[in-house]
Amino acid sequence: MWYAIRIKHCAGNVQFLATPDGIPLWVSGVEPGSVHDLAAARVHALPDLYPAIRDGLPALADIGYLGAGGGLQVPFRKHPDLPGDLGLDNETYNKLHRGLRLPAERAMAELKQRWRTLQHVTLSPNRIGAIAQAALALNNAWRP
Repeated sequence: MWYAIRIKHCAGNVQFLATPDGIPLWVSGVEPGSVHDLAAARVHALPDLYPAIRDGLPALADIGYLGAGGGLQVPFRKHPDLPGDLGLDNETYNKLHRGLRLPAERAMAELKQRWRTLQHVTLSPNRIGAIAQAALALNNAWRP
């Protein structure tokens, strides 16, 4: 159950939210590594995020959340059965989307790099979520 086929070893799936300027706000509990990002988000993040999106909060996600609906903005994906490129409009949208998501992705990378224990958890995988939440609290306390 904890084996993630995509990365070929045991892992946990943790969801996070960050501000547009790159400050991590929230980290979810852990799901087994075999759980898809969208399935984990539907359990942990999306039920509380959808009302905020309906109230006008823009929310950006990566391509793994395609099909989440509810106003969550994801990049366009090239259809595997159709030849050719996405088109200039869709490629431009994807570049802008990627640029807006960059500070949040950098925030999570910073969190994982600063707290190296998040990279190699040797305890029970069930503890990954608690460790990530503790690292987030310490990280935000450490911020000026």
